[in-house]
Amino acid sequence: MKEAIEHLLREAIGDLVRSGAIPPVDTDRVSLEVPPEKTFGDFSTNIALVSAKKAKMPPQKLASTIASTLARHDDVFERVEVAGPGFINLHVAPGVWIKELRRIVELKASYGRSNAGRGRKVQVEFVSANPTGPLHVGHGRGAAVGDTLARILDAAGFDVQTEYYVNDVGNQMNNLGASVLHRYRELHGVESAFPENGYKGDYIREIAAELKAERADSLMGMPEDEALRVCRDFAAASIMNGIRKDLELFNVRFDRWFNESSLYEAGKVEETLGTLRSRGLTYEEDGALWLKTTAFGDEKDRVLRKKDGSLTYFAPDIAYHKDKLARGFDWIIDIWGADHHGYVPRMKAAMSAIGAPEDCFHALLIQLVSLVRGGAAVQMSTRAGEFVTLREIIDEVGKDAARFFFMMRRSDAQLVFDLDLAKKRSEDNPVFYIQYAHARICSILKNAAELGIEPSCKEADLDVLSSGDDLELVKVLAACPDVVVDAALCLEPHRIAFYLLDVASAFHRFYNRNRVISDDVTLRAARLVLVDAARQVIANTLALMGIDAPETM
Repeated sequence: MKEAIEHLLREAIGDLVRSGAIPPVDTDRVSLEVPPEKTFGDFSTNIALVSAKKAKMPPQKLASTIASTLARHDDVFERVEVAGPGFINLHVAPGVWIKELRRIVELKASYGRSNAGRGRKVQVEFVSANPTGPLHVGHGRGAAVGDTLARILDAAGFDVQTEYYVNDVGNQMNNLGASVLHRYRELHGVESAFPENGYKGDYIREIAAELKAERADSLMGMPEDEALRVCRDFAAASIMNGIRKDLELFNVRFDRWFNESSLYEAGKVEETLGTLRSRGLTYEEDGALWLKTTAFGDEKDRVLRKKDGSLTYFAPDIAYHKDKLARGFDWIIDIWGADHHGYVPRMKAAMSAIGAPEDCFHALLIQLVSLVRGGAAVQMSTRAGEFVTLREIIDEVGKDAARFFFMMRRSDAQLVFDLDLAKKRSEDNPVFYIQYAHARICSILKNAAELGIEPSCKEADLDVLSSGDDLELVKVLAACPDVVVDAALCLEPHRIAFYLLDVASAFHRFYNRNRVISDDVTLRAARLVLVDAARQVIANTLALMGIDAPETM
């Protein structure tokens, strides 16, 4: 609806310009907002304010001229008003809202989907936790944000592929192998100092026990390097298997799992370094190989290969993103932890260095999660082993509550996850509140069916819903497609969680004030269509969050 009205507004301005009624106006600046107060209309635009200077007209006069033209579309607008210094407030005619209600019922599970993305190929890479331990709460938030964003982009008409980057190369993997080897030897009665940078969680002991059960004492007489390799590979496989299972339980599935080691095996890291050298973007200094990232806006140049001959993490990261470009993605979205904030400008610089189109890369940062249980914060440290796993959270509060709570704030804002609230079966718990709205509607429809009544757009006179609480609920439901598109284009998946709360609140408010199954046959038939549409919108948007829409609670 928002897009349709924006089109109508541009068309009206174009007609006024062509007729000479107003000077040329930049229609690319046309935008609609939902006013904070219902008295200001359904939509408002400041096009007259932002265009007055170029048009050399007083804002109010320009606004009045545009408003007069729009008001002629009395089939679309109930009234058009000029307010304040030059805002144009648009009151959409009830018939337009009722028409949208019919679309909800007709489109069913497809309502909210659009072609805004026009098939643009997008990759969303998220979680990508090092295979050195189980997923913890922070990873859970990244998983919820990434998966929800991918679902939203798909609904908005993008061609989306999701990917998990497995960092199976580097010192962290060697430290993992050393940690498991130490515990394995302990199981055979050999005591020694624990590795300085080792991982101390109980899961390391469990992996060592699994290794002992499979290999007995065969590693005890094995050369150190070989024993470390066996422990590293065994541990990585065990941990990745657990990560896959946890994500499956969390309703997160990836289209592709990409191993960092494959870049080295295919020679793509050295190939990338060669490309950068051939473009004159690298230089050697103090025995190290540097990339001229300052040429692309970074605060300083970055090392690719250290003077000891080893590569920095930056080198394979560039090769990985070069590989993404080669796969034809138009938009590359990486979801990283907030601690990667300083890494964003250097990666943007690297993307420019390898010839990526401007703005094709975007990093979405996930802020920290503070986990609270019983009013007390739970600290997490992977290496110290003092952490709460994602699996524990799912087991305690359930997949649905976990996913919703992770989405209750913007991804770049810190989040306090209250486990006690997430388990409550009351209106205080937002996910319960939303799911209960869906279940309540299912109960209404079931009761109606027992009376031999089914919701039917063809038989119902929906015009009786053109005012009051009925129309207000219709308006909230009709916002769904616009919310989905805005959430996709702005990369703000939390908007879906906020919208779901709006829908649930609107429905509960409507239900508490009005009877659906009443003696008024005409109103009853129309309201059954209305609540069925509300059920559909709730189910569709819950699906975008990977959350179930239960029929009973």
